[in-house]
Amino acid sequence: MGIKLYYTTVTASRTVKSQQAEVMRILDSKSIQYELIDISVGGELRDEMRSKAGDPTAVPPQLFNEDHYCGNYEMFSEAVEADTVEQFLKLA
Repeated sequence: MGIKLYYTTVTASRTVKSQQAEVMRILDSKSIQYELIDISVGGELRDEMRSKAGDPTAVPPQLFNEDHYCGNYEMFSEAVEADTVEQFLKLA
């Protein structure tokens, strides 16, 4: 599977929860298959996400196509507004 969504099931942040839910809802509505990777199961997954994103302070949700970084929630949201989600996810 190509698209990977790094997210967390353990957060006190309503913002993170709502952003994650919105990304999943949009991907589902576009019938884009994706793999969920829960960084709350271990610090190594969080570190992997941050390393791949090139940002030591990155927080979920973060999107990748295989190991190629696509972007964070704000970047995804801009792609939705511009109707360029497939290009953003490197599917087109």
